[in-house]
Amino acid sequence: MAFRKAQRSNAKLRLAITGAAGSGKTYSSLLIAKGLGGKIAMIDTENGSGDLYSSLTDYDICPLTPPYDPRKYEQLIHEAEQAGYDIIIIDSLSHAWNGQGGILDLQARVAETRYRGNSYAAWRDVTPLHNRLVNTLLASPCHIIATMRSKTDYVQSENERGRTEIRKVGLAPVQREGIDYEFAVVFEVNSDHLVNVSKDRTRLFDGEIFTISTDTGKVLREWLNGGNLKEDDNNA
Repeated sequence: MAFRKAQRSNAKLRLAITGAAGSGKTYSSLLIAKGLGGKIAMIDTENGSGDLYSSLTDYDICPLTPPYDPRKYEQLIHEAEQAGYDIIIIDSLSHAWNGQGGILDLQARVAETRYRGNSYAAWRDVTPLHNRLVNTLLASPCHIIATMRSKTDYVQSENERGRTEIRKVGLAPVQREGIDYEFAVVFEVNSDHLVNVSKDRTRLFDGEIFTISTDTGKVLREWLNGGNLKEDDNNA
């Protein structure tokens, strides 16, 4: 074995977009994919919502219906890779966790049928399925953009006119705790379509609050192809 100089060239994106219903996760994922450039495949678990944006850019869609077994996600990811797609959008990854036939559903079933209701013991059988899906995402030669639903809450705040209003806010993503560690970038989109960046290994978006556009994908593409970081300009 030999060491080599670390360099970033032709890297593959691992991006998560989280948000409450109506925050624009699907639309945002397509804007970023368009900016990245290349052949786009979408795995759609959202009852055909992925078809609503066909005028935005060219992309192919595969509806994924229940059961949302993580092995079905794996199969579709591999099919997209073999078909020569450059970008895979998974909309949404949350169903692999808490959807019908997803990890939580499988865990409950295994606990009942194999372990006499012992839910803790059942994780020994189910966790490897989750880990396999994560490893498939990480090992893919394609760019991966995964949307995840956020748990929602409602808060009372004052608007610009000084009036009190009730706003819907997103909390933790609906997926296994710690899933955000697996992505290089995590965008949290709120109901006003503004992004808070909760994780950013690229350091391109430090301290910024913005709306996702095709330029977001273009900036990420430049970085993935070896473009300079903001800090690089200062020879930090």
